[in-house]
Amino acid sequence: MSDADSRDGRVADAVRGHWADRLLPEAVRPYARLARLERPIGWWLLLIPCWWGLLLAQIAQGSGWPNLWYALLFLIGSIVMRGAGCTLNDIVDRDFDAQVARTRSRPIPSGQVSVPAAIVFLVALSLAGLAVLLQFNRFTIALGAASLVIVAIYPLMKRVTYWPQLFLGLAFNWGALVGWSAVAGSLSLPPLLLYAAGICWTLAYDTIYAHQDKEDDVLIGVKSTALKFGTASRGWIALFFAAFLILTDAALWLAGAGPIAHMGVAAAALHAAWQVTRFADNDAERCLKLFRSNRNLGLIITFALLLDLLIP
Repeated sequence: MSDADSRDGRVADAVRGHWADRLLPEAVRPYARLARLERPIGWWLLLIPCWWGLLLAQIAQGSGWPNLWYALLFLIGSIVMRGAGCTLNDIVDRDFDAQVARTRSRPIPSGQVSVPAAIVFLVALSLAGLAVLLQFNRFTIALGAASLVIVAIYPLMKRVTYWPQLFLGLAFNWGALVGWSAVAGSLSLPPLLLYAAGICWTLAYDTIYAHQDKEDDVLIGVKSTALKFGTASRGWIALFFAAFLILTDAALWLAGAGPIAHMGVAAAALHAAWQVTRFADNDAERCLKLFRSNRNLGLIITFALLLDLLIP
């Protein structure tokens, strides 16, 4: 991170030149950074499983356009609830973040936002997320509310287990269940397999991401799969990607998806293989790029599901 960025309050791993850092009023920017608006990969990774579940449920029902209003609600909800989750995480981890080079520039440890102000912001985002959730059927509302338990405990997991990425996966892929239930009003085996697939996907991409911080994590005493696997991480990442692809294809098969959807999984497999071959456990910049590339992997499957639904 450059000295100019630091003086301007920008966060170390933000997208350079992002509109949130250029166009928003100066007083609002610290809260946008707290919600990670200038790091959109997080809400993409939260949103994509929602769209998978939505599209797969429509495929299971036979045909027709997906509910575009629901797709928009999931977009809004993902941005809002990702912001709420990050705010909660930053409140809980503020002392740890102050000790890590990549995170000490975040709004709370850098002094841009006070803890009381962050709590008020968290409440406001949570209420906005509730307003989105209330647009769905009762089963989906209850299902969405149940995810808050996982969201609440995730920030604590890095203190007690080398598998915080597993708990992140449980939280980030809940949308696969919610997307399906928004259409079907219930759950069945395909969305459960899709949820399990998403958890494996998160274990792969967040293990890659965690390699950026492993030296600092050792010093401050927090845990991650990157530390657990060490130099064996490439093999584990490949295993997680393989499980993700197998479980995704099984979910598609059980839901009655056609050849185009399965071709999308095959294309995603090529992307995953590219990530594994490019992975370097001591190259933080490459790890960040590979992590961000998972938006494209997820969208490959999303577009394949959409085409499979719309093309007879």
